[in-house]
Amino acid sequence: MTDIVGAGTAEPCWRDWLDDRAWPDLELAGAGIPLIVAPHPDDEVLGVGGLLNRLGRGEFVAVTDGEASHPGSTAITPARLATLRRAEADQALRLLGLAGMVVHRLGQPDGAVDEAALSATLVRLLCPGRWCLATWRADGHPDHEAVGRAAAAACTATGGRLLEYPIWAWHWAPPGDPRLPWHRLRRVPLPAGVLAAKATALAAFRSQLEPLGPAPADAAILPAAVLDRFRRPYEVVFG
Repeated sequence: MTDIVGAGTAEPCWRDWLDDRAWPDLELAGAGIPLIVAPHPDDEVLGVGGLLNRLGRGEFVAVTDGEASHPGSTAITPARLATLRRAEADQALRLLGLAGMVVHRLGQPDGAVDEAALSATLVRLLCPGRWCLATWRADGHPDHEAVGRAAAAACTATGGRLLEYPIWAWHWAPPGDPRLPWHRLRRVPLPAGVLAAKATALAAFRSQLEPLGPAPADAAILPAAVLDRFRRPYEVVFG
């Protein structure tokens, strides 16, 4: 795991470095109906919300309900937060034009993903060539990494195509960090309308964007400096 602390790498540093290089675009012709796997509500929109809006289809595996995002909160209980975050995720999918998407809510514990059970579920949903979009296996957050490993194992077992999206790596890594698999980077351009749809969907996650209360434990999880990394006119996957 990697410590996710401090302000992290500023988005202008990333944009200067990323924009200065010619990355291949992800070819969407073979996407079919992709399977999207998210450790917590909002990861799917942060990482590949624009891609989902462009495709207009998909099947979603929500691994946890995100009830542990504010463990010390005195303003909301974990059970209430889980209900709230599920509703936010549903609204975000509607705003992306995916109201009819099939959603599998596994209800695994936030912070204690059962990797083997998740992999077994994904094996049942995957088939040769089917895209599986999951958080990167070395993203720095234990749930993100467990989901990435489970997806990788399931793709190996079924012949599915693994595409990994980084979330917290943008925070702890510097541009060009050799720990990231830059040789596997594929870019997903986001036209203006798609970028606007993604921004609207992200705004649905108010429990993560705004303080839940006055205490430090109720602070926003996704302040502006973090969100800036997901407002680029393109998304990034490793595949």
